[in-house]
Amino acid sequence: MSNQQHHILVVDDLADNIFLLQAFLESEGYTVDVADTASLALEKMQALPPDLVLLDVMMPNMDGYELTRAIRKDSKLRSIPIVLITAHTTACRVKGLAAGATDFVRKPINFEQLLLTIEQLIAFQAKLKR
Repeated sequence: MSNQQHHILVVDDLADNIFLLQAFLESEGYTVDVADTASLALEKMQALPPDLVLLDVMMPNMDGYELTRAIRKDSKLRSIPIVLITAHTTACRVKGLAAGATDFVRKPINFEQLLLTIEQLIAFQAKLKR
């Protein structure tokens, strides 16, 4: 299955981070949508649920943990894999997994690791849908 059939939502409040992730993912063949706030991310997810969400932890108003919990409470969205992106320590990983995150990627981002994580999670979701 081609990556172009997979839709990823990138959520980050920093335009440079969004640009970097979007450019990388599109170069790998993914369809990418972006949101710079948690509320916009939820709106976009309701309109067109993505195959996976890349979510920055540190955002104003509603952080990545709160957004993860909101996604997990929504019956339409709860099964979507969420990969939290953080520069923080192991304690944040535990907090994120407790909130419902599927996986973590640390900053600075290792793009090979990120791509492998995305491919594995999307493949696993595809198996569940069969």
